[in-house]
Amino acid sequence: MEYRETITLKDGRECVLRNGTFEDGRAALENFNLTHEQTDYLFTYPDEGSFDVGSEARYLQDKTDSANEIEILAEIQGVVAGTAGIEAVGTKEKLRHRAEFGVSVDRTYWGLGIGRALTRACITCARQAGYAQLELDVVAENDSAIAPYRSEGFVEYGRNPKGFRTRNGNWQELVLMRLELSEG
Repeated sequence: MEYRETITLKDGRECVLRNGTFEDGRAALENFNLTHEQTDYLFTYPDEGSFDVGSEARYLQDKTDSANEIEILAEIQGVVAGTAGIEAVGTKEKLRHRAEFGVSVDRTYWGLGIGRALTRACITCARQAGYAQLELDVVAENDSAIAPYRSEGFVEYGRNPKGFRTRNGNWQELVLMRLELSEG
């Protein structure tokens, strides 16, 4: 799946939102590792990643070649500032109407509108792919993420009080959210 849009950030800089390709493997992997070091709200720790540059490059190309999945890079002056993507929940008939969504932005670029722009781009791509529902899990204390999701139409449909267990042994409650993309 392919996507391309240029947006103007809150500080006046331009940011290109585009699907990642094979050539972006190193930059995307570096951004993944960086963003996963910067916050404890993401799904994994950076040292848990199983991708090297080659596998990341193939992953990005597979998403570009896919008809219903994508990984979008937010690029500012040649630097990957964030990523977001949609993936099918499953291919079986009872699941193929659902997609999962995830986003991460380098802390250097927080507050500029990149996360919201990536969210909107993924919503657009999920609709184009024909999904009826887009889903995400977010740590309950991550108000800076929950508020924009709600403003984009995501609604809470449940909570998992022990969704994540951090390395220091603390539990993080997950808020389960969904966005209906089509009626029926």
